[in-house]
Amino acid sequence: MATLTSLTGGLTPRPVKQATGENYLALSSMNFDGSTELPEVLEQEVERFGKRTVGGFLRMVGAEMPMASDRVVWSEQGRLHMAFEDLGLVASTGVVTFTATATSTVKAQTDVFAEGMTVVISNGTAEAKARVKTVTSGTSITLDNYGAADFSAIGDVSAGSNSGLKMFIFGSEYAKGAGESGVSVEPIVTTFNNKPIILRDKYVVDASDMAQIGWIEVTTEAGASGYLWYMKAESEARLRFEDQLEMAMVEAEKAVAASPLTPDNFPTAQNFDGMEGLFAAIEGRGIQYSGTDFDGAGGLSEFDDLLAELDKQGSIEENMLFLDRQKSLEIDNMLAAQNSYGAGGTSYGVFNNEEDMALNLGFSGFRRGSYDFYKTDWKYLNDSTTRGLIGGIEGVLVPAGTSSVYDEQLGQNISRPFLHVRYRANAQEDRRMKSWVTGSAGGNYTSAEDVMKVHYLSERTLCVQAANNFVLFK
Repeated sequence: MATLTSLTGGLTPRPVKQATGENYLALSSMNFDGSTELPEVLEQEVERFGKRTVGGFLRMVGAEMPMASDRVVWSEQGRLHMAFEDLGLVASTGVVTFTATATSTVKAQTDVFAEGMTVVISNGTAEAKARVKTVTSGTSITLDNYGAADFSAIGDVSAGSNSGLKMFIFGSEYAKGAGESGVSVEPIVTTFNNKPIILRDKYVVDASDMAQIGWIEVTTEAGASGYLWYMKAESEARLRFEDQLEMAMVEAEKAVAASPLTPDNFPTAQNFDGMEGLFAAIEGRGIQYSGTDFDGAGGLSEFDDLLAELDKQGSIEENMLFLDRQKSLEIDNMLAAQNSYGAGGTSYGVFNNEEDMALNLGFSGFRRGSYDFYKTDWKYLNDSTTRGLIGGIEGVLVPAGTSSVYDEQLGQNISRPFLHVRYRANAQEDRRMKSWVTGSAGGNYTSAEDVMKVHYLSERTLCVQAANNFVLFK
C-alpha cells in the first residue's frame, strides 16, 4: 500500500476499482449492527440528504488573506459632520447640557463647538435654529434662538437632565471684522481589532481495518464521482472541518472582559477569549432588523424603513441578501404584490431582466429606490443540524463594498471586501488549512500506535469592516 501523503489534499474517487492512497474508506465507519463478520456490501451509497455541506458563504462575499501577527487591527473613518443626541435644555436661558456616553465624554462633545456656530435643535416634532453664544468647557453651551425669545417650543427641562433632544451643526455666522473664529477639530478615527482562533480536528482509522479492501461508489459534495476504498470517513471528516472553519467565523463571540473565563470555568488563563464573528460584529456595530414580516400589510413600508437606515450609513448601492427560507419567501411575496413579471413575481432587473442569468448564479435580484439587491438562500440557516435547528437568525445583508488599504506584505495598496478572513502564515508556516498524517499504519511510522491519524488545523479570524452597513435579520 502506498504512503498516504496525498491525504493532505483530500480524497478523490477513482472511476475504476483501483486501490490508491487517495480513495481509502474506513470499514469501521460503516454500521454492520455489531456483527464481526464481513458482509456483502451494496456498492452504491444512497444520497438521502443531498448536498450536506453548509460552507461557501465567505467564498461568495469575501476573500482570504495571510497575516503574521497575533491580532489584526484596522481603522475606520469617523463621521464628517457632528451630531448629538440625549441633550438637556433650559428653555428660558438656552443652556444645552450634554450627556456623557460610553464612547465620548462631555468635554470631547463640547470641544467641537465655538462661538458663532449655527445649529438645529429638535425634540422630534418641533425644532429651532440657533447660534452658539458661549461655550462652557466640559459642561454646556448657550444658544441664541433665531426665532422666538426662548426655546419653550421644544421643551424646558432642568439643567443636566436628559430630555432626548437632538442637535447638529449646519454652519456659522460672524460679525464684520470678527477676530479668530471656529475650532480645530481632529478627525475621528475608530480602531477595531480581532484575534485569530485555532481550530483543530482529526480522523483516526485502525490499521486492521485498512487491511480489508472493499469498495463504495460515491458522489462527493464537490460533484466528483467514482469509487473509494474504505477511507470515505476521512473525506467527510475533512468536509465537516472545512464547514466549521466558516461556521466559526460566523458564530464566534468574544469572551466578556468583565467575566474572565478560566480553563475550569471555560477559559482565559490559556487565552481562550474567543473572537468577534459575523453575527456578533453586526449586533455590536451594525443594523439589526426585527420588524414585521415583509409580506404583511405594511411589508413594503417596513422594507423602505430599512432603506432609510441604509441612507444614514454608507449608502452602498449593491447589497447581497443571504436568507433562510421563510425570510426569502417573504421578500418574494412582497415583490409579487408589486410586480407580476417572472416566476412568483420576482424581478431580475439587476441581471438585465434575464431570468436564466440570475438563476444560474443562484440569485434573484431586484431594485428598490437607489439600491440593487441580490437575494439567495443560505443553507447554513436552513440545515437542521446548524442554524435551522434553533433559528433566531433569519438572514444577513452584506454590502458589496471594498476598502482600499496598504498591505505591508505586498508593499502596495490593495482593495479588500468589507468582509474577509485573515489566516496566520509566513514563508515557513502556512496555517490556512494544515493537514498531516501520523501513526504506524499506511506507510507512516511516527508513533507506536497501530492506527493512522489524519490531523487538521487552521488559525484564522474574520474582519468585518464598515459593519454599520451590514444588516442582521432576527
